[in-house]
Amino acid sequence: MTALDKNTLVAVIGAGAMGAGIAQVALQAGHPVALFDNRANAAQQAVQGLALQLGRLAEKGRMTESSLDDCLSRLHAIESLGQLAHAGLVIEAIVENIDVKRTVFQDLEDICEPTCILASNTSSLSITALAAGLKQPERVVGMHFFNPAPLMALVEVISGLATDEGVADCVYQTAIAWRKKPVHARSTPGFIVNRVARPFYAESFRLLQEQASDPATLDALMRDAGGFRMGAFELTDLIGHDVNYAVTCSVFDAYYSDTRFQPSLIQKELVDAGRFGRKSGQGFFEYHEGAVKPEPKVLSAKGVFDRCVVEGDLGVAQGLLARMGQAGIEVVQRGGLGLLRVGEAVMAMSDGRMASQRASEDGLQNLVLFDLAHDFTRTNRLAITWASNTSDQARIDAVSLLAQIGIQASALGDVPGLAVLRTVAMLVNEGAEVVLHGVSSAADVDLAMEAGVNYPIGPLAWADTIDPKTILDCLEHLQASYGEERYRPSLLLRRITQEGRRFHD
Repeated sequence: MTALDKNTLVAVIGAGAMGAGIAQVALQAGHPVALFDNRANAAQQAVQGLALQLGRLAEKGRMTESSLDDCLSRLHAIESLGQLAHAGLVIEAIVENIDVKRTVFQDLEDICEPTCILASNTSSLSITALAAGLKQPERVVGMHFFNPAPLMALVEVISGLATDEGVADCVYQTAIAWRKKPVHARSTPGFIVNRVARPFYAESFRLLQEQASDPATLDALMRDAGGFRMGAFELTDLIGHDVNYAVTCSVFDAYYSDTRFQPSLIQKELVDAGRFGRKSGQGFFEYHEGAVKPEPKVLSAKGVFDRCVVEGDLGVAQGLLARMGQAGIEVVQRGGLGLLRVGEAVMAMSDGRMASQRASEDGLQNLVLFDLAHDFTRTNRLAITWASNTSDQARIDAVSLLAQIGIQASALGDVPGLAVLRTVAMLVNEGAEVVLHGVSSAADVDLAMEAGVNYPIGPLAWADTIDPKTILDCLEHLQASYGEERYRPSLLLRRITQEGRRFHD
């Protein structure tokens, strides 16, 4: 099925920030747009706001005056749903209440022509449930935009049990015509993004709860080593802890209290205290006038080396060797199990075990573990930890080597999987579950996380880069350390590892 013709009337129900944003997207794509809100004057005010917004684009040269005039001529506020009889697509962007949304759809079904597509911008409610009881449930589909809709590329196209495949495909193709990046998903709690993203917050929260480090340091590691735009603490402060916590609780409840989605007690404390983040002036960080954000903690370097020994293949961390060469450090390579020896230190990338456990099990002295990085050739920060019997000199030697090649070392407590590795492993695991259960494809999972929440790379593509076995090993070690189902590896991850292939093979 093809995209909707540009002459098709697109109606948006709900004139808040999201509804107005969706209206702007459809308008700039060339459609006539009708905007409705049951609040007095809300639609008219939204139209005026859109006129100002589009006017600013024209002032900046991103839209011609004639295009501006054309857009405004196609935008109308309407006073009743009855004026939507000839709409070809209606997108509701109203309160997240299933009864309210269902009532709107029931009204629209009696008003609109049978060929009109009824779409919901819901971020959490079941499309199947929204369509239940309608005369034509097959024309109901999810069209989940991300805020702000004019700027964010992703649109999740959600099919309920009754959604006609042609309807979902039409919405998908229409989103492409609107210069968006759509993905297909089946209607399950959290769809793709709100489900797969849960571990990004959860693992940082758990590390804080276990006193592995402080929020500023953990955020810096996720940004600088992980390549994420923001760390979990600054991001949830921005989103609002009341909102983020509610979504986590909703997903947790929807999956019958599966521990993979267990909410954080630390975040609950913030919500209970009214510390919602930026909007309340305080969350994990303070935002009042004059507030100073804490700096991440960094270990001091005290030495310089001209030689190190690498035993075996460092895997995804192999990029460190090029940096050593650039720093004038001679790299002596010999057989082994992926270790780097410098001074008194024996260094290795984490495999999900605690440093003291790995030192004992592998018979290693002065072991210092370092975390995963998105790009070892460019990262300027890594988390490290060390075994309880590691000497002070070995720790200093490891920190000094990293500093010599332009990497600041931030210490974490001896926690399994450190910060970036365990977070990525859990993101991969949830992405694998989405694919295993037929909710979406591996390609769409990756696209959703890149376009919807700006991940540096999709989690399943990241697993392919690292090697799925490394992710499986990390999860198995995490599960053994904590004794929790939370870290159980996905059957799909096990299958792919067993077959020696990748997610995108």
